Amino acid sequence: MTRHFPLAAPKASARAVAGRVSAGPLRAGLLAALIGTALLPALPALAQDAAPKPAAPAAAATQDDPVLATVNGQPIRRSDVTAAAAELAPNLPQQIQGAARDEYVLGFLIDLNAMAQAAEAQKLYETEEFKREMDFIRKRVLMQAILTKATKDALTDAALKQTYEEAVKQQKPEKEVRARHILFRADPNNKEAQAAAEKKAQDVEAQLKKGADFAKLASELTEDPSGKDDGGDLGFFTKEQMVPEFAEVAFELKPGEVSKPVKTQFGWHVIKLEEVRERPVPTFDEVKPQIEQFLAQKAQADAVQKTREAAKVEKTEAAPKPGDLINAPAAKPAAPATPTP
Repeated sequence: MTRHFPLAAPKASARAVAGRVSAGPLRAGLLAALIGTALLPALPALAQDAAPKPAAPAAAATQDDPVLATVNGQPIRRSDVTAAAAELAPNLPQQIQGAARDEYVLGFLIDLNAMAQAAEAQKLYETEEFKREMDFIRKRVLMQAILTKATKDALTDAALKQTYEEAVKQQKPEKEVRARHILFRADPNNKEAQAAAEKKAQDVEAQLKKGADFAKLASELTEDPSGKDDGGDLGFFTKEQMVPEFAEVAFELKPGEVSKPVKTQFGWHVIKLEEVRERPVPTFDEVKPQIEQFLAQKAQADAVQKTREAAKVEKTEAAPKPGDLINAPAAKPAAPATPTP
């Protein structure tokens, strides 16, 4: 019944953040976490030989892509900061935004470049471990490049609209209703609380029979916090979106009818049906993001399958067997979510 929304963290100004966050240790932690994973593809040796290159002179700043800093002569441009911020987004402190975020990423790139240069000076790129890791990363980035191309080729306007039209044809008519409710909460295992909540629901039923306004009573009495401001209005919903006891009663009512008290796991309800309709077909614009995601995933899966089928793959006796996966301990399934009004 109660609709829970995640609380957004209060936005902090760059000055306030600077007073609370020590960027140095944070950047060091981020650097330690990401070296060898997300940022390695950005190293200069990715698609080339691992031999060190002499420091290039700082490139002249341009109006669109100025140089923000240099590390031993190597420039770091605004575009480098933008690209790194996008790559690092899941790992960046959320309390740092705007200009403070750019400054944080710039500091990270300064550390990254300085340490990469120091590693090159020590010829750490000559180890077999480094070469194996760089080879793996190069292949991974190349794989991502071909998947990105497959996705781009698949997301044409014609493909998006065709997928939408096919989905619309397959959608079966579905009934949905709009209802209001007044809830009195009670612990399912507490008989006294259950009796008290049922009595409150019965009192509301009596008032409604005498002509009381449902929405007004809901705003005054309901123990569903989300219903106090809108008179207990739950909006439109399908039968599967509510717990069974609630849904069965709501879908048997006619517009304008009020139910007798209904018990669910949340307590006792009085329900009023407002409207019945056939669930409308969403517009193309409403579902376009989901269609794009579907086509992108399909395109990538098809690309992997097609490429693998075209490759000559020969496993040796030393390779793990399919049975090793079948006999692996099964992961514990997640508990299914229970839809609630």
